[in-house]
Amino acid sequence: MEKNKVLKLGLPKGSLQEATFRMFRKAGFNVSLPSDRSYFPSINDIEIKPVLLRAQEMARYVQDGALDCGITGNDWVLENQADVVRVCDLAYAKQSMSKVRWVLAVPQDSGIKTIKDLNGKRIATELVQVTKEYFKKARINV
Repeated sequence: MEKNKVLKLGLPKGSLQEATFRMFRKAGFNVSLPSDRSYFPSINDIEIKPVLLRAQEMARYVQDGALDCGITGNDWVLENQADVVRVCDLAYAKQSMSKVRWVLAVPQDSGIKTIKDLNGKRIATELVQVTKEYFKKARINV
C-alpha cells in the first residue's frame, strides 16, 4: 500500500460478526471491539481501518466509495444491484461451512405444488429485487 494509505474495510455486524472475527484471527489478525455497542473494531494492522456495518448495506458503501472493500453475501450484492467487483468467495458462515441455500416455502396444506401455482400470490421476502427478478424470469406474476 501507499505510505499513509489506509484500507477502509467493511465487516458484517450481526449474525456473521463473530465468524468473521474468527476468520481474521485464523489469518493472523486480532480484531476486537472496545464495547458491544461500538461500530469501530480495532485490528493489529495500522494499514487497515475496519468498520462494522449491516451486510445488507455493505455493497452500497463499497459502490459509493465510502469503503475500499467489504465482506457481504452475494445475495445482498444482487439485491442492491451494486456495481462492485467480487474479488473472491469466502466459505464461512455463522454455524457451519455449508453454503446457504434459498428456497420457496409454502404451508404443507396450501395446495401449491409448482412455481406456477404461485401466480397472482403475495410473496414475503427480504430480497425484494432478487425475488422479483426470479419470478419475472419464470414468467410468474406475484
